[in-house]
Amino acid sequence: MKRSSRRLYWRLCCLAFVALSALSFTPLVIPPGITEPMFGNLPRSLWSGILIAFAILILTLAGVLVHPDGAPRSEDEQ
Repeated sequence: MKRSSRRLYWRLCCLAFVALSALSFTPLVIPPGITEPMFGNLPRSLWSGILIAFAILILTLAGVLVHPDGAPRSEDEQ
């Protein structure tokens, strides 16, 4: 993968991380005083938080793979 495309993917991962972090504190995830609807006997806000946490985990794994300085250079391989 080219270094310029790695840099683009890295920036997209960072942007998605910031967006998910901001989303986790909005009323979409944590509505004030509302615990309904329940999924699996747990409130929606808990399930939303769990899904956001898994999305951040996947973004972290993708970020490790596409980090621009993480790729070995040709002189490092020799």
